[in-house]
Amino acid sequence: MSEPEITGPVWLPSLPPSLPEYLAPNLQPVPLIPALTLLAAALYLAGAIRLWRQGRGWSVVRTCSFLVGCLAIIVVMGAGIEGYGLRMFSIFMFQQLTLMMAVPPLLVIGSPGTLLLRATPHGRLGRRALRAALWGLRSRWGRVAIHPAFMVPLFLLSFYGVYFSGLADLLLPNWYGHVGLELLFLISGILFTVPLISADPLPSRQTHFGRMIDIFAEMPLHAFFGVVIMMATTPMVKFFAAPPASWNINPMTDQGVAGGLAWSYGELPGVLLLMFILVRWQREEARSNARIERAELTGGTPELDAYNSYLQQLADRPEPRRR
Repeated sequence: MSEPEITGPVWLPSLPPSLPEYLAPNLQPVPLIPALTLLAAALYLAGAIRLWRQGRGWSVVRTCSFLVGCLAIIVVMGAGIEGYGLRMFSIFMFQQLTLMMAVPPLLVIGSPGTLLLRATPHGRLGRRALRAALWGLRSRWGRVAIHPAFMVPLFLLSFYGVYFSGLADLLLPNWYGHVGLELLFLISGILFTVPLISADPLPSRQTHFGRMIDIFAEMPLHAFFGVVIMMATTPMVKFFAAPPASWNINPMTDQGVAGGLAWSYGELPGVLLLMFILVRWQREEARSNARIERAELTGGTPELDAYNSYLQQLADRPEPRRR
C-alpha cells in the first residue's frame, strides 16, 4: 500500500521517529495553532504584568499554569511531533489526548476570563473587549456550551465520532481538515473542563456532586474506546495504515500503542481532575462550617435558642393540682 498523500502546506519528516526528532524545532509551513497559542500566552502575561505593576494581586500559580499549558501546545503542535502525527496513529493520538485532557486543565486553572476582566483598561477598545468577554462568560450561548447535555456528547464525539464514522479518513489527508480536528480536540477539552474546575464568572455552576457525575460518566467510555482500538484486528484509520517503509513500523502495532495511550494516558488527567474536585469540595465545606461556627459564636443560634426557651417555659409551668 502506497503512502497516503496530504494536500496543503505541510512538512513531512523523512527520518525514522525518535525522541530527538519529536522535539526538534521543525515548524510546519503555516504553524496556525502554535502562533495563536503564542499570542494567547503573550496577552495573558501582559495582563498579569499590568496587574502586578498596579499593585493588584494576581496569582503566580495561575500564571505559571496557563503558560505551561501554552508551552505544551506549542511543543506538541509546533515541534517535529506534528509532522510525525501526520504519519503515525500513536503520535496523533498522543497529540489528541494532550489537547483534550492534559492542556485544558492547565489553561482553565489560569482563570483567563477573570484576568481579562481585571486587567483590561476601560477605554473605548477596552470597554468593547469587556462587553464581549462578559457576553461570552454570562450569555445564554455560554450556558449551553458548558452544559453537560452539550459538552459531554461533544467530548465523546471527538473520539467515537471521529474514528468510527470515517471522519478521520475524510479530514486527515487535508491540512485544513487536520488542523480543524486539532482545534476540535482543544475546544472540546476546554468546554469539558471549564464547568468542572473553572473559577471564572460562568453563566451557571454545577454542584460538586454533578461534576463528579460528569467525570464518572466520561472515564469508562474513554477507557472502553482505548480497549476497542487495542483489540481491533484491522486498521481503524486507513490514513495511518501505510507509514513510510523506511521507518520499519507495523501499523497494527502502532495502532495498539494508540489504544494503550487512550486507555492509560487519557485516564490519568481524569483521575487528577476527580481528586481536584474532591479537594475543592472538602475545602469549601470546611470554610462553610467555619463561617457557621463564627456566626454562632457572635450571634448565637436564634432557632435553637427559641426552641430551648420554649422547652424551659414548658418545664417552668406549675403542675396541675390533682383532685
